[in-house]
Amino acid sequence: MRTWVVGATLVALGAGLTGCSGDTEDRAGACADGTYTWSGVTRTEKLIRLADPIVIKKRTASYKARLRSYDTLRYRPTVSPVPDGTNAGAVILALGRHLKVQEPLADPSDDEDTRYDTYYDVETELTKGAYYSWDALKMVDADFTYTCDDGEPVKGHVRSWDTPGIGFLSCADDPREDTAAHEAAVRSCPAGSRAVGEA
Repeated sequence: MRTWVVGATLVALGAGLTGCSGDTEDRAGACADGTYTWSGVTRTEKLIRLADPIVIKKRTASYKARLRSYDTLRYRPTVSPVPDGTNAGAVILALGRHLKVQEPLADPSDDEDTRYDTYYDVETELTKGAYYSWDALKMVDADFTYTCDDGEPVKGHVRSWDTPGIGFLSCADDPREDTAAHEAAVRSCPAGSRAVGEA
């Protein structure tokens, strides 16, 4: 049995999302339509929540896993510095277009506070066995140069994240190649489980 969801809705036990003022600034001035040159794009995965080891003793129609805080940090998208004539949200949108992402990258209104637990609901029938569940952020870092015809180029850095990943898998499945999922399997599945094998 395999269940894998990317960008599933999480039910937070603690604080909700809080917005940042950077994305509400008006784009104005002569440099509102500058061009971007991107470099140093890197992607990393961070395991931010992890369920206790899950053992299903008999076939069940659904399951709710509690994803406990694992990282204990608070993440917000950042742009430093923000070029004159634009705003942080616009810079992040430009990066998303450059990367051709299917879903928009997290913008300054997003806030991922990993100090709070969440739940993940599995609505697919599960068979007897050991399972693991996790939540991860797929971070994106990039350097940029913002250039206008009548101004000096501005160099800066962006940090955001792609669609969050959340999963619920059987420990009998093949190991996953993504870092956070494999780390979750190693920490949750019984020794010798197939999912713990080298990813």
